[in-house]
Amino acid sequence: MSKLKGLLLTEGMHGMISQVEGLANALELDFIHEKIELNKFWKLFPPKITPTKDFVFKNKIEHNFNIVISCGRKSVIPSIYLKKKYKNKIMNIHIQNPKVSLNNFDFIVAPEHDGLNGKNVLLTKGAIHYLKDNELDENKTYLKSHVKKEKIVAFIVGGPNKYYNYDDKIIDEIFFRLKNNFINNSYQLIFIPSMRTPQKIIDKARNYFDNNQIIINKIDKKAYLSSLKLADHIVVTCDSTSMISEAAITGKPIYVAQMPNIKKNNRFKKFFELFKSLNIIKDLDYSIEKWSYKKLNETDRISRYIKDRLKNYDFS
Repeated sequence: MSKLKGLLLTEGMHGMISQVEGLANALELDFIHEKIELNKFWKLFPPKITPTKDFVFKNKIEHNFNIVISCGRKSVIPSIYLKKKYKNKIMNIHIQNPKVSLNNFDFIVAPEHDGLNGKNVLLTKGAIHYLKDNELDENKTYLKSHVKKEKIVAFIVGGPNKYYNYDDKIIDEIFFRLKNNFINNSYQLIFIPSMRTPQKIIDKARNYFDNNQIIINKIDKKAYLSSLKLADHIVVTCDSTSMISEAAITGKPIYVAQMPNIKKNNRFKKFFELFKSLNIIKDLDYSIEKWSYKKLNETDRISRYIKDRLKNYDFS
């Protein structure tokens, strides 16, 4: 039997790509990825007051897919448009709260901390993602030649957003805690930036930490996977629930480098509370602990549920 074809719609950011590709791979789809671009005028309007017409977005999408998986505000209207156009010939799945009527989608995959409820809503603990245990195993040796210490701490860094501004004093404090807690206790640091990490933060890390630490200065997925596999402890900045969720596939202790929020961040607080209750994370302070938890793999759980529903779905 040939694979079902998937169309992935995102704005092109790491967290979104990780979620849609993770679900597509778990569903064993033959997929293509479309980075959605809205026409200028419609960038200003939220989806709930935007018409579901193809003039809203620049992309020219032909019908050669069975399942649409979308994530992010810009992808909401294209997904609804395609569902209305092709009806039951396709299934559309949206990841995260679309902030429109949930009836526009066959399924919504949303984290518990979003507080979303509905008959077609599939709730997850944290974000689904594209990481798999075997990928971590396959990339373990990528950074191995640079490792000089027995103990490793991986520092996964996000970037400024509307909730956190990465103030210099705050970054200095986080760097100090990493040095004081880990490097001064015979750990070697692996610094991993993301797409949102400003160059000045990478430069600051290179200047702050000594030459024995491993500073990755560009986006490098293999280095990211290798660091997660090699690490004894993982530290992730608080601005990315996606990267914290990804790290939770390891079962290793995860410290969250908290920062003062610059606007109300209730969703983040609920996420942190949930992951603390599951014994997955602790806040980065001035000490090191060792703990364990059951590896979190929500992508597989959600995909099994959808696969079961696909058995009764007729795309003809």
